[in-house]
Amino acid sequence: MSEKHPIIAITGSSGAGTSTVTRTFQNIFRREKVVAAIIEGDSFHRYDRKAMRQRMAEEEAKGNKHFSHFGPEGNLFEEIEALFRTYAQTGTGKCRKYLHNAEEAAPYKQEPGTFTPWEDLPPETDLLFYEGLHGALVTDTVNVAQHADLLIGVVPSINLEWIQKLIRDKTQRGYSQEAVVDTILRRMPDYVNYIVPQFSHTHVNFQRVPVVDTSNPFIARDIPTADESVCVIRFANPKGIDFPYLLSMIADSWMSRANTIVVPGGKMELAMQLIFTPFIWRMMERRKRALGAL
Repeated sequence: MSEKHPIIAITGSSGAGTSTVTRTFQNIFRREKVVAAIIEGDSFHRYDRKAMRQRMAEEEAKGNKHFSHFGPEGNLFEEIEALFRTYAQTGTGKCRKYLHNAEEAAPYKQEPGTFTPWEDLPPETDLLFYEGLHGALVTDTVNVAQHADLLIGVVPSINLEWIQKLIRDKTQRGYSQEAVVDTILRRMPDYVNYIVPQFSHTHVNFQRVPVVDTSNPFIARDIPTADESVCVIRFANPKGIDFPYLLSMIADSWMSRANTIVVPGGKMELAMQLIFTPFIWRMMERRKRALGAL
C-alpha cells in the first residue's frame, strides 16, 4: 500500500462483469482528472493463445484435464506482485497488452491472441488501476493483495456468471456451446482454489443476483437484464461508509446486514459512483500530502 503511488484492483473471473466496474472508474478518473496506469490482467497470462492451446493438449495427454488460465501454471503470479510492489514504491513498472481480437491486434500489426512487448508504464501517473483475474491473490508464495489500497470484487451468482460467459463467448468469440462448457469444467478446481478465496481479501464486493429463473444456465438464450437483478454490495469494513446517504440517493435500496446494502441491478453503476468517488478524493488528497503538495 502506498500514499504516493496508490493501487486500485478489480478482481473477478471471466464473464463476471469486471468491465462494468472498469467503465465506471474510467468515468470517475475522467471527471476528477485522475491519470491512471491501466493494467489488464490478461496481459499476465503465461502463454499466448496458440501456446496455451498446445500446452493444454500436452497436459490433457498426461491426464491433467484442469490446466487453465485461472491457476499458477497458466499465469505470471510473481510478475503481478512485482508490478504492484514496484509501482507502490516508485510509481513505475513494466506492462504489456494481450490482444484479444483482430481489432485490438491491427494497430500493432500482430496476430490476435498474442502479447505486445513489455514496456515501461506511462510516466507521472496518479495511480495504478488493475482489472483482471488475480488482483487480490494470496498464495503460499505470492501476496498481491497486500500491495493494493482498494480491492474490489465482482462476483455474480455462479449461474449468472456462467450465462454471461456462455453467451459472450458464443456470440462475440465464436466458440461452440461444447467448447465453453469444457472451459468452465476445466477451470473449476483453479476457480475454487485461486479465484474464490480472493473475495475474502477484497474491501468491497459487488454481487449481481438475478431475480429470474437461471436454474439451467446452459440453455439460457439471454442474459438477465440489470432490471431483472439486484446487486448485493458488501463492505469488509463499513466504518466511514455513509449508509443513510446511500439509501437516500438510491431508490428502493435496503440493508440486509450491518455491512451490506442491496440496490436494484439497474442502479449498480450509480452505487459505484457514489461509493468510489469519495474514495478517489481521499486517495488523491493523501497522495498530494505525501508528495508535499499541500
